[in-house]
Amino acid sequence: MTLNATLITGRTINQGATIENKTSLDYQEATAYCELNPKDIGILGISPGSCLLVRTDHGDVVVKLKENKGNPDGMAFIPMGPWANAVVDPDTKGCGMPGFKGIPARIEPTDKKVLSMKELIARYK
Repeated sequence: MTLNATLITGRTINQGATIENKTSLDYQEATAYCELNPKDIGILGISPGSCLLVRTDHGDVVVKLKENKGNPDGMAFIPMGPWANAVVDPDTKGCGMPGFKGIPARIEPTDKKVLSMKELIARYK
């Protein structure tokens, strides 16, 4: 099953607290996830902790699923970091910042694993 969603990114407390050690497991756990509400999780037929493949016109990434009851239907959230950067709009439109909000995304369950920071960055070499 595939969920069409609007992807947003943003800072979180845990992302900020672990940013000084971006190759650590703590940083990965603080940033390599996607939050969906219970209804959208039900559409996918999986449970929190499962792996998701998030695809946009700008790329794809595998992240863990987390539940957030406050998310509106069809809204997906990934904390700012390398996993979000894999799927955001790189066009800065002259302002120096990529498009971090309102990105059409297709989300589906996957058996693939979440890549470590080093593995994720190696995809771009």
